[in-house]
Amino acid sequence: MTQAQTHPASSGPASAQVIDLADATTDPLLKLVLQQLDDDQAQEVVTIDLEGKSSIADHMVIASGRSTRQVAAMAQKLAEKVKQAGFGPVKLEGLPAADWVLLDAGDIVVHLFRPEVRSFYNLERMWAFGDAPPVAGTA
Repeated sequence: MTQAQTHPASSGPASAQVIDLADATTDPLLKLVLQQLDDDQAQEVVTIDLEGKSSIADHMVIASGRSTRQVAAMAQKLAEKVKQAGFGPVKLEGLPAADWVLLDAGDIVVHLFRPEVRSFYNLERMWAFGDAPPVAGTA
């Protein structure tokens, strides 16, 4: 089982869920992001569908790395792959500290966290309007 193949967190209308790589074929950028995160061994990859719910992006992807070094490496590699694939430059925020790195790829926003920082902010719950279960370590 790959990181991007787990059960949905909730079936609510704006729920946080993990999208299987095979289901991401409708959006080539989303497929690229999920595949790259899987290749880089990102943990607890969650995709939140924002299409029609927010003007900031169509999808939000949240994932964890085991350390600041892994988070920084995943962010830099993902930004490079997105640009190489012709989706344009990616804006990066938070790279120097690499506790929480935000990648803005236009239609997709990616949040990469260290596990402790991710559980503190718990973006899945905020964007799922309370429908998503708490992130591991926050219960």
